[in-house]
Amino acid sequence: MGSNMRGTSVAQVHWKTSLFSDASGVNYNTCPGQPLSPSSKINSKPKNLPRELINRYKRGETHPVSALFQLSQVLQFQLDLKETVTTGVTGFYFAFCAVIDGIQYKTGMGSTKKEARSKAAELALEDVITSLENDEIPSDTDELRPPPLPVRETESTIPLIHSGRAVMERKNPLKDQVPEVVREMFKRLVDGYRDFSSCGGTVAAFVLLSSEGCEVIAMGTGSSNTKSSPAPTGRVLHDSHAVVSARRSLMRFLYRNLLLFFSTNCTMKEKSVFQQDPNTKLLSFKNHLTLHLYLNQLPKGAAQIPSQLRLNPLSISAWEVNNQISLHVVVEGKVFSKFTSSYEELGTHVVSMSATDKIMQWQVLGFQGALLSHFIEPVYVSSIFIGDGSCSDIRGMEMAVNQRVDGITSALPLYYCVYRPQISLVSSALPLDTHTTHKSLSLNWSHGDQLLEVSSSALASRLCKAAMLNRFDLVAKEAHREELLSAVSYREAKMMAKSYQEAKSIVKSYLERKGYGQWVEKPPISDHFSM
Repeated sequence: MGSNMRGTSVAQVHWKTSLFSDASGVNYNTCPGQPLSPSSKINSKPKNLPRELINRYKRGETHPVSALFQLSQVLQFQLDLKETVTTGVTGFYFAFCAVIDGIQYKTGMGSTKKEARSKAAELALEDVITSLENDEIPSDTDELRPPPLPVRETESTIPLIHSGRAVMERKNPLKDQVPEVVREMFKRLVDGYRDFSSCGGTVAAFVLLSSEGCEVIAMGTGSSNTKSSPAPTGRVLHDSHAVVSARRSLMRFLYRNLLLFFSTNCTMKEKSVFQQDPNTKLLSFKNHLTLHLYLNQLPKGAAQIPSQLRLNPLSISAWEVNNQISLHVVVEGKVFSKFTSSYEELGTHVVSMSATDKIMQWQVLGFQGALLSHFIEPVYVSSIFIGDGSCSDIRGMEMAVNQRVDGITSALPLYYCVYRPQISLVSSALPLDTHTTHKSLSLNWSHGDQLLEVSSSALASRLCKAAMLNRFDLVAKEAHREELLSAVSYREAKMMAKSYQEAKSIVKSYLERKGYGQWVEKPPISDHFSM
Protein backbone atom coordinates (compact mmCIF):
# COMPACT_ATOMS: atom_id res chain seq x y z
CA MET A 1 0.00 0.00 0.00
CA GLY A 2 2.87 2.37 0.75
CA SER A 3 4.15 2.45 -2.82
CA ASN A 4 0.64 2.88 -4.19
CA MET A 5 -0.06 5.76 -1.85
CA ARG A 6 3.10 7.51 -2.92
CA GLY A 7 1.98 7.37 -6.53
CA THR A 8 -1.58 8.55 -5.86
CA SER A 9 -2.64 12.05 -6.82
CA VAL A 10 -3.69 14.09 -3.82
CA ALA A 11 -5.23 17.53 -4.21
CA GLN A 12 -3.10 19.82 -2.08
CA VAL A 13 -2.55 23.54 -1.85
CA HIS A 14 0.64 25.42 -0.99
CA TRP A 15 0.33 28.19 1.57
CA LYS A 16 1.25 31.74 0.89
CA THR A 17 2.58 31.82 4.45
CA SER A 18 4.13 28.92 6.32
CA LEU A 19 4.07 28.65 10.08
CA PHE A 20 7.12 26.89 11.43
CA SER A 21 10.64 28.03 12.15
CA ASP A 22 11.99 24.80 13.62
CA ALA A 23 13.93 22.83 11.04
CA SER A 24 11.86 19.85 12.07
CA GLY A 25 8.61 21.64 11.36
CA VAL A 26 7.40 20.59 14.81
CA ASN A 27 7.03 23.05 17.65
CA TYR A 28 4.26 21.70 19.81
CA ASN A 29 5.44 22.73 23.27
CA THR A 30 7.17 26.00 22.61
CA CYS A 31 5.30 29.30 22.45
CA PRO A 32 6.31 32.97 22.51
CA GLY A 33 6.65 34.35 25.99
CA GLN A 34 7.18 31.01 27.68
CA PRO A 35 9.23 31.24 30.89
CA LEU A 36 12.24 29.60 29.30
CA SER A 37 12.83 32.40 26.83
CA PRO A 38 14.78 34.57 29.33
CA SER A 39 17.01 31.58 30.16
CA SER A 40 19.93 33.23 28.41
CA LYS A 41 21.07 33.84 31.99
CA ILE A 42 21.61 30.10 32.23
CA ASN A 43 23.02 29.62 28.76
CA SER A 44 25.38 32.54 29.08
CA LYS A 45 27.28 30.88 31.93
CA PRO A 46 30.41 29.00 30.83
CA LYS A 47 29.67 25.29 31.14
CA ASN A 48 30.02 21.78 29.86
CA LEU A 49 26.68 20.04 29.52
CA PRO A 50 26.28 17.79 32.64
CA ARG A 51 25.27 14.83 30.50
CA GLU A 52 25.54 12.13 33.16
CA LEU A 53 23.43 14.12 35.62
CA ILE A 54 20.75 14.65 32.95
CA ASN A 55 20.82 11.00 31.87
CA ARG A 56 20.41 9.78 35.46
CA TYR A 57 17.33 11.98 35.81
CA LYS A 58 15.87 10.79 32.51
CA ARG A 59 16.39 7.16 33.56
CA GLY A 60 14.41 7.88 36.72
CA GLU A 61 17.42 7.36 39.00
CA THR A 62 17.29 10.89 40.43
CA HIS A 63 14.25 12.58 41.97
CA PRO A 64 13.21 15.74 40.05
CA VAL A 65 13.81 18.05 43.04
CA SER A 66 17.29 16.59 43.65
CA ALA A 67 18.12 16.74 39.96
CA LEU A 68 17.10 20.39 39.71
CA PHE A 69 19.18 21.38 42.75
CA GLN A 70 22.19 19.38 41.47
CA LEU A 71 21.86 21.12 38.10
CA SER A 72 21.74 24.51 39.82
CA GLN A 73 25.02 23.73 41.61
CA VAL A 74 26.79 22.54 38.46
CA LEU A 75 25.59 25.42 36.30
CA GLN A 76 25.75 28.00 39.10
CA PHE A 77 22.27 29.45 38.79
CA GLN A 78 20.12 30.65 41.67
CA LEU A 79 17.19 28.32 42.41
CA ASP A 80 14.16 28.62 44.64
CA LEU A 81 11.06 26.37 44.84
CA LYS A 82 8.28 28.66 45.96
CA GLU A 83 4.76 27.83 47.05
CA THR A 84 2.16 29.68 44.99
CA VAL A 85 -1.61 29.62 44.52
CA THR A 86 -3.90 27.57 42.27
CA THR A 87 -6.32 29.38 40.03
CA GLY A 88 -9.22 27.99 38.03
CA VAL A 89 -8.78 24.52 39.55
CA THR A 90 -11.53 22.75 41.47
CA GLY A 91 -10.61 20.72 44.55
CA PHE A 92 -7.88 21.20 47.13
CA TYR A 93 -4.36 21.26 45.68
CA PHE A 94 -0.95 22.59 46.69
CA ALA A 95 1.00 24.53 44.08
CA PHE A 96 4.73 25.26 43.69
CA CYS A 97 6.87 26.78 40.98
CA ALA A 98 10.60 26.92 40.37
CA VAL A 99 12.24 30.35 40.19
CA ILE A 100 15.59 30.26 38.38
CA ASP A 101 17.69 33.43 38.33
CA GLY A 102 14.50 35.39 38.94
CA ILE A 103 12.56 33.68 36.15
CA GLN A 104 9.37 31.90 37.21
CA TYR A 105 8.69 28.53 35.54
CA LYS A 106 5.48 26.53 35.16
CA THR A 107 3.36 25.75 38.21
CA GLY A 108 3.23 22.18 39.50
CA MET A 109 0.21 20.98 41.47
CA GLY A 110 -0.42 18.01 43.73
CA SER A 111 -2.57 16.75 46.56
CA THR A 112 0.46 17.09 48.88
CA LYS A 113 3.24 19.66 49.07
CA LYS A 114 5.80 16.98 48.26
CA GLU A 115 3.93 16.00 45.11
CA ALA A 116 3.52 19.64 44.04
CA ARG A 117 7.24 20.41 44.59
CA SER A 118 8.18 17.34 42.57
CA LYS A 119 5.89 18.34 39.71
CA ALA A 120 7.21 21.91 39.70
CA ALA A 121 10.79 20.62 39.52
CA GLU A 122 9.84 18.22 36.73
CA LEU A 123 8.27 21.01 34.65
CA ALA A 124 11.27 23.28 35.16
CA LEU A 125 13.69 20.48 34.23
CA GLU A 126 11.72 19.81 31.08
CA ASP A 127 12.25 23.39 29.91
CA VAL A 128 15.83 23.81 31.18
CA ILE A 129 17.15 20.53 29.75
CA THR A 130 15.52 21.22 26.39
CA SER A 131 17.15 24.66 26.37
CA LEU A 132 20.56 23.26 27.27
CA GLU A 133 20.42 20.49 24.65
CA ASN A 134 19.17 22.84 21.94
CA ASP A 135 22.04 25.15 22.80
CA GLU A 136 24.48 22.27 22.41
CA ILE A 137 23.17 20.83 19.11
CA PRO A 138 22.96 22.95 15.91
CA SER A 139 19.31 23.52 14.94
CA ASP A 140 19.91 22.66 11.28
CA THR A 141 21.28 19.18 11.95
CA ASP A 142 19.59 16.62 9.69
CA GLU A 143 19.03 14.18 12.55
CA LEU A 144 16.73 16.68 14.23
CA ARG A 145 14.19 16.35 11.45
CA PRO A 146 11.12 14.29 12.39
CA PRO A 147 10.60 10.83 10.95
CA PRO A 148 8.80 11.01 7.58
CA LEU A 149 5.09 10.28 7.45
CA PRO A 150 3.79 7.86 4.80
CA VAL A 151 1.65 10.20 2.69
CA ARG A 152 3.67 11.93 0.01
CA GLU A 153 3.73 15.71 0.40
CA THR A 154 4.92 18.03 -2.36
CA GLU A 155 8.07 19.74 -1.16
CA SER A 156 7.67 23.39 -0.33
CA THR A 157 10.29 26.01 -1.04
CA ILE A 158 8.60 28.51 1.25
CA PRO A 159 10.84 29.58 4.15
CA LEU A 160 9.61 28.37 7.52
CA ILE A 161 8.44 30.92 10.06
CA HIS A 162 7.83 30.49 13.79
CA SER A 163 4.48 28.87 14.58
CA GLY A 164 4.08 31.25 17.49
CA ARG A 165 2.24 33.62 15.19
CA ALA A 166 -0.66 31.20 15.50
CA VAL A 167 -0.44 31.08 19.30
CA MET A 168 -2.59 33.25 21.56
CA GLU A 169 -1.14 34.15 24.93
CA ARG A 170 -3.42 33.64 27.92
CA LYS A 171 -4.39 37.29 28.42
CA ASN A 172 -8.11 36.91 27.64
CA PRO A 173 -10.64 34.26 28.71
CA LEU A 174 -10.34 31.02 26.80
CA LYS A 175 -13.75 31.52 25.18
CA ASP A 176 -12.37 34.67 23.53
CA GLN A 177 -8.97 33.22 22.67
CA VAL A 178 -10.21 30.14 20.86
CA PRO A 179 -12.31 31.83 18.11
CA GLU A 180 -9.51 34.32 17.58
CA VAL A 181 -6.77 31.71 17.13
CA VAL A 182 -9.03 29.64 14.84
CA ARG A 183 -9.82 32.72 12.75
CA GLU A 184 -6.15 33.63 12.41
CA MET A 185 -5.08 30.11 11.49
CA PHE A 186 -7.83 29.60 8.89
CA LYS A 187 -7.13 32.92 7.20
CA ARG A 188 -3.42 32.08 7.12
CA LEU A 189 -4.11 28.72 5.51
CA VAL A 190 -6.38 30.02 2.74
CA ASP A 191 -4.46 33.25 2.12
CA GLY A 192 -4.44 33.75 -1.64
CA TYR A 193 -7.14 31.16 -2.33
CA ARG A 194 -10.43 33.04 -2.43
CA ASP A 195 -12.47 30.00 -3.44
CA PHE A 196 -11.56 28.34 -0.15
CA SER A 197 -12.24 31.29 2.16
CA SER A 198 -15.98 30.55 2.12
CA CYS A 199 -15.31 27.12 3.65
CA GLY A 200 -14.77 28.77 7.02
CA GLY A 201 -18.49 28.64 7.69
CA THR A 202 -18.22 24.92 8.40
CA VAL A 203 -14.83 24.92 10.13
CA ALA A 204 -14.03 22.70 13.11
CA ALA A 205 -10.72 22.91 14.95
CA PHE A 206 -8.87 21.30 17.85
CA VAL A 207 -6.95 23.72 20.05
CA LEU A 208 -4.19 22.70 22.46
CA LEU A 209 -3.94 24.83 25.59
CA SER A 210 -0.72 25.10 27.61
CA SER A 211 0.44 27.48 30.31
CA GLU A 212 1.76 29.79 27.55
CA GLY A 213 -1.39 30.03 25.44
CA CYS A 214 -3.52 28.15 22.93
CA GLU A 215 -2.68 26.91 19.46
CA VAL A 216 -4.65 25.25 16.68
CA ILE A 217 -3.29 21.74 16.04
CA ALA A 218 -5.92 20.31 13.67
CA MET A 219 -8.61 21.73 11.42
CA GLY A 220 -11.24 20.54 8.95
CA THR A 221 -14.16 21.86 6.93
CA GLY A 222 -17.07 20.26 5.08
CA SER A 223 -20.74 19.32 5.40
CA SER A 224 -21.31 16.14 3.39
CA ASN A 225 -20.56 12.45 3.09
CA THR A 226 -19.67 10.47 0.00
CA LYS A 227 -22.03 8.99 -2.58
CA SER A 228 -19.51 6.27 -3.38
CA SER A 229 -20.21 2.69 -2.37
CA PRO A 230 -17.97 1.11 0.29
CA ALA A 231 -14.86 -0.50 -1.16
CA PRO A 232 -12.07 -2.66 0.38
CA THR A 233 -9.30 -0.17 -0.44
CA GLY A 234 -9.26 2.03 2.66
CA ARG A 235 -8.92 5.14 0.51
CA VAL A 236 -12.46 6.51 0.38
CA LEU A 237 -13.43 9.20 2.89
CA HIS A 238 -17.00 8.21 3.73
CA ASP A 239 -17.66 11.23 5.95
CA SER A 240 -16.25 14.68 5.20
CA HIS A 241 -18.12 16.76 7.75
CA ALA A 242 -15.93 19.39 9.38
CA VAL A 243 -15.57 17.81 12.83
CA VAL A 244 -14.84 14.40 11.30
CA SER A 245 -12.09 15.84 9.08
CA ALA A 246 -10.70 17.83 12.02
CA ARG A 247 -10.71 14.72 14.22
CA ARG A 248 -8.83 12.67 11.62
CA SER A 249 -6.36 15.57 11.30
CA LEU A 250 -5.97 15.42 15.09
CA MET A 251 -5.12 11.72 14.73
CA ARG A 252 -2.34 12.65 12.29
CA PHE A 253 -1.02 15.09 14.91
CA LEU A 254 -1.06 12.30 17.51
CA TYR A 255 0.83 9.93 15.19
CA ARG A 256 3.48 12.60 14.58
CA ASN A 257 3.96 13.04 18.29
CA LEU A 258 4.18 9.30 18.87
CA LEU A 259 6.99 9.13 16.32
CA LEU A 260 8.70 11.96 18.21
CA PHE A 261 8.22 10.21 21.56
CA PHE A 262 9.69 6.93 20.31
CA SER A 263 12.61 8.67 18.59
CA THR A 264 16.08 7.76 19.78
CA ASN A 265 17.01 11.44 19.59
CA CYS A 266 16.42 12.98 23.04
CA THR A 267 15.79 16.45 21.65
CA MET A 268 13.11 15.13 19.34
CA LYS A 269 11.53 13.08 22.12
CA GLU A 270 11.27 16.15 24.34
CA LYS A 271 9.22 17.87 21.63
CA SER A 272 6.46 15.27 21.90
CA VAL A 273 3.25 16.23 23.68
CA PHE A 274 3.23 12.82 25.37
CA GLN A 275 4.49 11.48 28.66
CA GLN A 276 4.50 7.80 29.71
CA ASP A 277 2.88 6.12 32.68
CA PRO A 278 5.71 4.03 34.19
CA ASN A 279 3.28 1.29 35.26
CA THR A 280 0.99 0.83 32.26
CA LYS A 281 3.49 2.11 29.66
CA LEU A 282 0.58 3.92 27.98
CA LEU A 283 1.13 7.54 26.96
CA SER A 284 -0.98 10.57 27.80
CA PHE A 285 -0.77 14.31 27.21
CA LYS A 286 1.75 16.08 29.44
CA ASN A 287 0.06 17.44 32.55
CA HIS A 288 0.09 21.08 31.49
CA LEU A 289 -1.74 20.42 28.21
CA THR A 290 -5.51 20.31 27.64
CA LEU A 291 -7.48 19.81 24.42
CA HIS A 292 -10.47 21.91 23.28
CA LEU A 293 -12.85 21.73 20.31
CA TYR A 294 -14.22 24.67 18.31
CA LEU A 295 -17.22 24.30 15.95
CA ASN A 296 -18.39 27.14 13.72
CA GLN A 297 -21.80 25.46 13.41
CA LEU A 298 -23.98 23.49 15.79
CA PRO A 299 -23.32 19.88 14.68
CA LYS A 300 -25.99 17.96 12.79
CA GLY A 301 -28.23 15.62 14.73
CA ALA A 302 -29.67 15.69 18.23
CA ALA A 303 -27.71 18.82 19.22
CA GLN A 304 -30.22 20.81 17.13
CA ILE A 305 -33.21 19.83 19.29
CA PRO A 306 -35.60 22.83 19.60
CA SER A 307 -35.00 24.62 22.89
CA GLN A 308 -38.69 24.65 23.87
CA LEU A 309 -38.93 20.85 23.97
CA ARG A 310 -38.70 19.19 27.39
CA LEU A 311 -37.87 15.62 28.37
CA ASN A 312 -41.20 15.07 30.17
CA PRO A 313 -42.58 11.61 29.33
CA LEU A 314 -46.16 12.73 30.13
CA SER A 315 -46.13 15.79 27.90
CA ILE A 316 -47.85 15.96 24.53
CA SER A 317 -44.46 16.47 22.87
CA ALA A 318 -42.86 13.36 24.44
CA TRP A 319 -42.77 11.49 21.12
CA GLU A 320 -41.29 14.51 19.36
CA VAL A 321 -38.62 14.87 22.03
CA ASN A 322 -37.77 11.18 21.72
CA ASN A 323 -37.46 11.58 17.96
CA GLN A 324 -35.26 14.67 18.28
CA ILE A 325 -32.90 13.35 20.97
CA SER A 326 -32.47 9.94 19.32
CA LEU A 327 -29.46 8.87 17.30
CA HIS A 328 -29.38 10.38 13.80
CA VAL A 329 -27.84 9.33 10.50
CA VAL A 330 -26.59 11.39 7.56
CA VAL A 331 -27.03 10.37 3.93
CA GLU A 332 -25.54 12.67 1.27
CA GLY A 333 -25.55 15.51 3.79
CA LYS A 334 -29.21 15.04 4.79
CA VAL A 335 -30.07 14.16 8.40
CA PHE A 336 -32.61 11.53 9.49
CA SER A 337 -33.69 10.35 12.95
CA LYS A 338 -33.12 6.66 13.58
CA PHE A 339 -36.86 6.43 14.30
CA THR A 340 -37.77 7.35 10.72
CA SER A 341 -37.54 4.96 7.81
CA SER A 342 -36.94 7.61 5.13
CA TYR A 343 -33.21 6.99 4.87
CA GLU A 344 -33.71 3.24 4.41
CA GLU A 345 -35.35 3.93 1.05
CA LEU A 346 -32.03 5.25 -0.26
CA GLY A 347 -30.72 1.70 -0.57
CA THR A 348 -26.98 1.32 -1.15
CA HIS A 349 -26.00 4.87 -0.25
CA VAL A 350 -23.36 5.22 2.45
CA VAL A 351 -24.91 6.07 5.82
CA SER A 352 -22.89 7.89 8.51
CA MET A 353 -23.83 8.62 12.10
CA SER A 354 -24.47 12.31 12.74
CA ALA A 355 -21.68 14.60 13.94
CA THR A 356 -23.45 15.06 17.29
CA ASP A 357 -23.60 11.30 17.88
CA LYS A 358 -19.94 10.92 16.95
CA ILE A 359 -18.88 13.66 19.38
CA MET A 360 -20.93 11.97 22.12
CA GLN A 361 -19.18 8.66 21.39
CA TRP A 362 -15.71 10.25 21.26
CA GLN A 363 -16.29 11.82 24.69
CA VAL A 364 -16.58 8.27 26.03
CA LEU A 365 -14.15 6.31 23.83
CA GLY A 366 -11.71 9.15 23.20
CA PHE A 367 -10.94 11.04 20.00
CA GLN A 368 -7.91 8.83 19.26
CA GLY A 369 -9.80 5.83 17.83
CA ALA A 370 -8.97 2.13 18.06
CA LEU A 371 -5.52 2.02 16.45
CA LEU A 372 -4.00 4.78 18.58
CA SER A 373 -5.49 3.15 21.69
CA HIS A 374 -2.69 0.59 21.48
CA PHE A 375 -0.28 3.36 22.51
CA ILE A 376 -2.17 6.10 24.34
CA GLU A 377 -4.90 6.60 26.93
CA PRO A 378 -8.24 8.02 25.74
CA VAL A 379 -7.97 11.60 24.51
CA TYR A 380 -10.89 13.82 25.58
CA VAL A 381 -11.67 17.49 24.99
CA SER A 382 -12.11 19.63 28.10
CA SER A 383 -14.47 22.09 26.44
CA ILE A 384 -16.51 22.53 23.27
CA PHE A 385 -17.01 26.04 21.90
CA ILE A 386 -19.92 26.67 19.51
CA GLY A 387 -19.43 29.74 17.32
CA ASP A 388 -22.79 29.46 15.52
CA GLY A 389 -24.33 32.93 15.27
CA SER A 390 -27.80 31.47 14.62
CA CYS A 391 -27.69 29.37 17.81
CA SER A 392 -29.33 30.89 20.90
CA ASP A 393 -28.64 28.11 23.41
CA ILE A 394 -26.73 24.86 23.73
CA ARG A 395 -29.35 22.86 25.65
CA GLY A 396 -29.65 20.29 22.84
CA MET A 397 -25.87 19.90 22.70
CA GLU A 398 -25.71 19.38 26.47
CA MET A 399 -28.44 16.74 26.34
CA ALA A 400 -27.06 14.95 23.29
CA VAL A 401 -23.38 14.84 24.29
CA ASN A 402 -23.57 14.57 28.08
CA GLN A 403 -26.96 13.36 29.29
CA ARG A 404 -27.56 10.48 26.88
CA VAL A 405 -24.57 8.56 28.27
CA ASP A 406 -25.05 9.46 31.94
CA GLY A 407 -24.53 6.45 34.18
CA ILE A 408 -22.39 4.39 31.81
CA THR A 409 -18.97 5.02 33.40
CA SER A 410 -19.17 2.21 35.96
CA ALA A 411 -19.66 -0.33 33.17
CA LEU A 412 -16.64 0.82 31.13
CA PRO A 413 -13.14 -0.73 31.22
CA LEU A 414 -10.15 1.03 32.76
CA TYR A 415 -9.29 4.54 31.45
CA TYR A 416 -12.72 5.06 29.79
CA CYS A 417 -15.37 7.33 31.26
CA VAL A 418 -18.07 9.87 30.41
CA TYR A 419 -15.89 12.97 30.10
CA ARG A 420 -18.33 15.86 30.32
CA PRO A 421 -16.90 18.87 28.45
CA GLN A 422 -17.82 22.44 29.28
CA ILE A 423 -20.02 23.52 26.34
CA SER A 424 -20.24 27.25 25.60
CA LEU A 425 -21.54 29.64 22.97
CA VAL A 426 -18.79 31.95 21.72
CA SER A 427 -18.33 34.48 18.97
CA SER A 428 -18.10 33.08 15.45
CA ALA A 429 -14.56 32.69 14.18
CA LEU A 430 -15.63 33.05 10.55
CA PRO A 431 -18.85 34.18 8.82
CA LEU A 432 -21.09 31.67 7.06
CA ASP A 433 -21.28 32.43 3.33
CA THR A 434 -24.71 31.09 2.29
CA HIS A 435 -24.23 32.01 -1.38
CA THR A 436 -21.02 30.13 -2.08
CA THR A 437 -20.90 27.02 -4.24
CA HIS A 438 -17.93 25.72 -2.21
CA LYS A 439 -19.52 25.58 1.24
CA SER A 440 -19.36 21.77 1.35
CA LEU A 441 -15.78 21.61 0.13
CA SER A 442 -13.66 19.62 2.57
CA LEU A 443 -10.28 21.01 3.61
CA ASN A 444 -7.95 19.56 6.21
CA TRP A 445 -4.74 20.55 7.96
CA SER A 446 -2.70 19.31 10.90
CA HIS A 447 0.08 20.98 12.92
CA GLY A 448 3.30 20.34 11.01
CA ASP A 449 1.73 20.24 7.54
CA GLN A 450 3.22 22.48 4.92
CA LEU A 451 0.21 21.87 2.69
CA LEU A 452 -3.53 22.39 2.98
CA GLU A 453 -5.35 19.42 1.46
CA VAL A 454 -8.56 19.61 -0.53
CA SER A 455 -10.03 16.14 -0.09
CA SER A 456 -12.33 14.41 -2.55
CA SER A 457 -13.98 10.99 -2.67
CA ALA A 458 -12.39 10.51 -6.10
CA LEU A 459 -8.82 10.87 -4.79
CA ALA A 460 -6.83 9.27 -2.01
CA SER A 461 -6.48 11.53 1.02
CA ARG A 462 -3.94 11.71 3.81
CA LEU A 463 -6.95 11.27 6.13
CA CYS A 464 -8.01 7.91 4.68
CA LYS A 465 -7.87 4.62 6.59
CA ALA A 466 -5.04 3.28 4.43
CA ALA A 467 -2.85 6.26 5.32
CA MET A 468 -3.72 5.84 9.01
CA LEU A 469 -2.77 2.14 8.89
CA ASN A 470 0.57 3.06 7.34
CA ARG A 471 1.24 5.51 10.18
CA PHE A 472 0.16 2.90 12.71
CA ASP A 473 2.73 0.44 11.32
CA LEU A 474 5.46 3.11 11.46
CA VAL A 475 4.74 3.81 15.12
CA ALA A 476 4.49 0.09 15.97
CA LYS A 477 7.97 -0.42 14.47
CA GLU A 478 9.44 2.56 16.36
CA ALA A 479 7.84 1.34 19.60
CA HIS A 480 9.06 -2.24 18.99
CA ARG A 481 5.51 -3.58 19.22
CA GLU A 482 5.99 -6.68 17.10
CA GLU A 483 2.63 -8.15 18.10
CA LEU A 484 0.86 -5.21 16.43
CA LEU A 485 2.77 -5.69 13.19
CA SER A 486 1.33 -9.20 12.91
CA ALA A 487 -2.14 -7.82 12.08
CA VAL A 488 -2.99 -8.76 8.50
CA SER A 489 -5.68 -6.12 7.96
CA TYR A 490 -6.90 -2.76 9.18
CA ARG A 491 -9.86 -4.43 10.87
CA GLU A 492 -7.67 -6.94 12.70
CA ALA A 493 -5.43 -4.15 14.02
CA LYS A 494 -8.53 -2.35 15.32
CA MET A 495 -10.01 -5.47 16.92
CA MET A 496 -6.73 -6.12 18.77
CA ALA A 497 -7.48 -3.01 20.86
CA LYS A 498 -9.53 -5.10 23.29
CA SER A 499 -10.40 -2.44 25.88
CA TYR A 500 -11.43 0.05 23.21
CA GLN A 501 -13.66 -2.50 21.47
CA GLU A 502 -15.21 -3.50 24.79
CA ALA A 503 -15.98 0.15 25.62
CA LYS A 504 -17.41 0.70 22.13
CA SER A 505 -19.71 -2.31 22.45
CA ILE A 506 -20.92 -1.13 25.88
CA VAL A 507 -21.75 2.35 24.53
CA LYS A 508 -23.81 0.99 21.63
CA SER A 509 -25.71 -1.47 23.83
CA TYR A 510 -26.36 1.23 26.42
CA LEU A 511 -27.78 3.68 23.87
CA GLU A 512 -30.07 1.05 22.38
CA ARG A 513 -31.26 -0.11 25.79
CA LYS A 514 -32.06 3.48 26.77
CA GLY A 515 -34.24 3.86 23.67
CA TYR A 516 -32.06 6.19 21.59
CA GLY A 517 -31.83 3.78 18.67
CA GLN A 518 -29.29 1.43 17.13
CA TRP A 519 -25.85 2.62 16.06
CA VAL A 520 -25.33 2.14 12.32
CA GLU A 521 -22.09 0.46 11.29
CA LYS A 522 -20.51 0.85 7.87
CA PRO A 523 -20.20 -2.39 5.88
CA PRO A 524 -17.22 -4.46 7.15
CA ILE A 525 -15.83 -4.57 3.62
CA SER A 526 -14.53 -1.02 4.10
CA ASP A 527 -12.10 -2.27 6.80
CA HIS A 528 -10.91 -5.49 5.17
CA PHE A 529 -7.76 -4.19 3.52
CA SER A 530 -4.10 -4.69 4.31
CA MET A 531 -0.77 -3.07 3.57
